Amino acid sequence: VYRGSVKEFPGFDASQDAEALYNAMKGFGSDKEAILDLITSRNNKQRVEICQAYKSQYGKDLIADLKYELTGKFERLIVSLMRPPPYSDAKEIKDAIAGVGTDEKCLIEILASRTNQEIHDLVAAYKDAYERDLEADIVGDTSGHFKKMLVVLLQGAREEDDVVSEDLVEQDAKDLLEAGELKWGTDEAQFIYILGRRSKQHLRLVFDEYLKISGKPIERSIRGELSGDFEKLMLAVVKCIRSTAEYFAERLYKAMKGMGTRDNTLIRIMVSRSEIDMLDIREVFRTKYEKSLYNMIKEDTSGEYKKALLKLCGGDDDAAGEFFPEAAQVAYRMWELSAVAKVELRGTVQPTGSFNDDGDAQVLRKAMKGLGTDEGAVIEVLTQRSNAQRQQILKAYKAHYGRDLMADLKSELSGSLAKLILGLMLTPAQYDAKQLRKAVEGAGTDESVLIEIMATRNNQEIKAINEAYQEAYNKQLEDDLSSDTSGHFKRILVSLALGNRDEGPENLTQAHEDAKKLADVSSNDSSDSLETRFLSILCTRSYPHLRRVFQEFIKLTNHDVEHAIRKRMSGDVRDAFLAIVRSVKNKPAFFADKLYKSMKGAGTDERTLTRIMISRSEIDLFNIRGEFMDLFDKSLHRMIEKDTSGDYRTALLALCGGED
Repeated sequence: VYRGSVKEFPGFDASQDAEALYNAMKGFGSDKEAILDLITSRNNKQRVEICQAYKSQYGKDLIADLKYELTGKFERLIVSLMRPPPYSDAKEIKDAIAGVGTDEKCLIEILASRTNQEIHDLVAAYKDAYERDLEADIVGDTSGHFKKMLVVLLQGAREEDDVVSEDLVEQDAKDLLEAGELKWGTDEAQFIYILGRRSKQHLRLVFDEYLKISGKPIERSIRGELSGDFEKLMLAVVKCIRSTAEYFAERLYKAMKGMGTRDNTLIRIMVSRSEIDMLDIREVFRTKYEKSLYNMIKEDTSGEYKKALLKLCGGDDDAAGEFFPEAAQVAYRMWELSAVAKVELRGTVQPTGSFNDDGDAQVLRKAMKGLGTDEGAVIEVLTQRSNAQRQQILKAYKAHYGRDLMADLKSELSGSLAKLILGLMLTPAQYDAKQLRKAVEGAGTDESVLIEIMATRNNQEIKAINEAYQEAYNKQLEDDLSSDTSGHFKRILVSLALGNRDEGPENLTQAHEDAKKLADVSSNDSSDSLETRFLSILCTRSYPHLRRVFQEFIKLTNHDVEHAIRKRMSGDVRDAFLAIVRSVKNKPAFFADKLYKSMKGAGTDERTLTRIMISRSEIDLFNIRGEFMDLFDKSLHRMIEKDTSGDYRTALLALCGGED
């Protein structure tokens, strides 16, 4: 099935088109609209024929005339469309290595994503256009493992058979694991050989197997083991093997988001994929970024340049009936995998081995006695002890000095640091209870805190929170939640506050029924509203079971359940259901996203940052760090370093543990 957006023009007549273009450029100024309409509605083969007709009719070079008549980005885009794809690639690569400095990103994008045939055509076109050897030029311009992998890709010798040997899959996965994670130093040659030569079909299974045996996606290992351009190249290769369409969707998104647009990248991808897989790219883009590629181009560009790009894009997926089988399938597979990977949850704060509660109490007293406080000493002791050990220090301090350690800390520390340290001294249940209490008391309710805590804690944690709440405030948590919220949102919180979620394994028949219940919008049984149906399933079923329900939901509707919630609900109810779904899918990723949002942009949301760092430090902060790196290409450590300061920063970094 053809998945390009640019189709062959019916009733094509090259000499007629050549004449139309000649007239559009004749005389003073040119008719850009006419040029753009004509060129974007012909396919590449037809454009090449127009160039020939133009030369025979007028004795002039069409590309040279277009360059003369047009300017800027619009000119680059139109001229790019006139070249056959291999010559376009050749020109891009020539520009990337000519002059001072090399545009590695362009080399990576082209060589990681092209098929064997496309690579062979590119090498031939380069030789024809520049009378030079592409491999020699690339070797002269790059170095190290980066160069080696580029040379491997330039051979265009990736295996193409679809027959996959299970034994070889297991062997390759083991070899990759042994070449990186299990080795002191990294054996780059293994990565180069396996990722450069094996077929796509085979490598996809290798990646699945790798996740099974190592508990982490291959991308995360590559980030940890390799560096620089070589790392970027290998990540691009992995992405293209998993899904070329997804790789390009991400490149397009990055080219447009934030300040300024990377027009070279935008032009190169829109031109090169317009006759290959633009429809797939659009579909993945729409699912991944929740807006259509069409709309993003529309917001980000202007003038004739915009019009031409939109023609290449083809259509607006926000307007259509939204049917994304491709993207839903990608989502489905990722879920299958996440179910089998053995991911061990790890905190970053472990109990200290040679623990002496009285010794710690003395260090703390000394740090706070007399004038001024030695914050460093306080931070060093309290961030390096487990919560259970901190509880013992509280007792030892009272036994030794007859003083209340909490009160002393409160009077000696201030600001964000005080909130962080005092938070660490409470038990997890006391801390959560306190955050919930703060969220409901006084004017206004902080719904986002209620959602974050209630949607992510397990039964045991919820029961402990209820007890701590009762003890600290002499009130039932459920009563406070009820009197402070209303409607469906209140019902969701009340249900979660019971800590009564089923804990059993999945039940396939039931999961299918549940998915049908969630998917069935037009159910005539109006007594049960949509929200009630979602509540009865999302707030009561076990996590393994819900994972299966969400998969069944994709099968039934071709949408992710998140998409349905967003489309059909709003406000706190929507946010609460989304939080439950994300927590079920991947809790560490849910928190990584919240941490990122607390720091990105202007100003830092220190309350959220402090709350998550404290509450996850002994549960899964190590995993959150990994997800943070995967999602945002930055380490959590770096971001905290950049975004906070002073003793508060020192304490957060101590909780965060290593630099990824």
